[in-house]
Amino acid sequence: MDRRTGWVTALREVVARTAVGRVAAVAAVLCVASAGLPGTVAAAAGAADVPAYAFDRDARAIAAAEGTTDAVRLEPGTTYRSALAGSGKVFYRLELDDASNAYVSVTAVPRAGTTLASGDGVKVSVQNADSGSCSYDTVTVGASRDPHPITAWGAREILVGKGLCQEAGTYFLVVERTETGTETGRPWELELAPVSEPPLAGAGATSVPEAWNSATPAPLVGEPVDRPGGGGFSGAAAVGQGVWRDEIVPGQTLFYKVPVGWGQQLYATVDLDSAGADSGFVVPALDLTAYNPVRAEIADTSIGYGGTQKSTSLPLLPPVRYVNRYAPTDPTQSLRFAGFHYLSVYLSARVGERFGDGPYGMRLRVRIGGAAQAGPGYEGRSVPSGVVDTGTGGGRSTPAGGTAEGGDGAGGAGAMTAVAVGGIGTGSALLLVLGVWTVTARRRASAQIRASAQNPTA
Repeated sequence: MDRRTGWVTALREVVARTAVGRVAAVAAVLCVASAGLPGTVAAAAGAADVPAYAFDRDARAIAAAEGTTDAVRLEPGTTYRSALAGSGKVFYRLELDDASNAYVSVTAVPRAGTTLASGDGVKVSVQNADSGSCSYDTVTVGASRDPHPITAWGAREILVGKGLCQEAGTYFLVVERTETGTETGRPWELELAPVSEPPLAGAGATSVPEAWNSATPAPLVGEPVDRPGGGGFSGAAAVGQGVWRDEIVPGQTLFYKVPVGWGQQLYATVDLDSAGADSGFVVPALDLTAYNPVRAEIADTSIGYGGTQKSTSLPLLPPVRYVNRYAPTDPTQSLRFAGFHYLSVYLSARVGERFGDGPYGMRLRVRIGGAAQAGPGYEGRSVPSGVVDTGTGGGRSTPAGGTAEGGDGAGGAGAMTAVAVGGIGTGSALLLVLGVWTVTARRRASAQIRASAQNPTA
């Protein structure tokens, strides 16, 4: 898998907003009202003001086991918070049937202020009881060498033609640090998010179509709408097709989630404002990364920064299809679910060293291509409900444009799934849903402040 990026705004939760209104952002012990005009860089905030990662406020704290005997069981539908020491492996237990697919994302959070090498990161694998490998993924902090959250994933898949890891039984999620010899004495915090995907009701195709719309779409234009990014996956800000404006400080990642239906394509571009000064060049400076509904990386892009405005786009991505899981490589292989897809935007801390601590103006341009199609016909619902658009609601099929049931779950799908299935080129539908979420955002903001005060990440 390619390198993943992400630092986060943990303490910038949405307090109140209208579809076109200005939004206040909440930090740990103070409110920062952004008075600077788009296109300007405000006064330096200082490295100490970079928000910490916003762990899921409902995450259950568990201890990592150094062996399989004491490994804590992970249940789909529950998010967990744990820690990884500087060396050695840690284990978590999965009890799986012989029909459902299981996925576990692992977001590792290096401590702020530590010195890292480009190869510092985590290895994540799923193994059966006989040490057979079901999946393997490695992610590092990359060339920025900044201590920022990184996400890898493990999977146990029931696939036609795959012989290993197809039986019901006990499996283990194994997490370990990569061996680079730097910053090994301080533990990294972990956020674990297990998801269960139900089987199909009937047999499906296993061949991946080679033809898809690979034409570059026209640039998305229009007046930007203020939309502060979330501080982590669980608090990602919901956006649809449109131009979205925010501010970002060096060392920070902003998280967004976009509903993408079956048969649809995701396009995304991020624009970074000028600093008004020429103080050298930073490579890499700005990263844009896309993740699927179970937080597995799809693709990313990065660009350098020399103080003038810059823009970068994700590579062209094929449509979301169930059969993509049979593709040999990413990005196609990861585009296997309909539902909320995540976008993270990371600005390197080294930009602050060269050009000042900001904040910097930023625009995220999101386009959804193609008409939404019917799903593959699942036998049940994902756990948590709504993470994967299975087209089911309490045993009833949810028609295109209907209301999908279920709460936020791990990805906060719920009400936005209907927008994805019905096609999200309809701005009025998106704004209606975002309006409904305003009330929820107010409640989450106050809860996040309390949680951050009780569980600071230093």
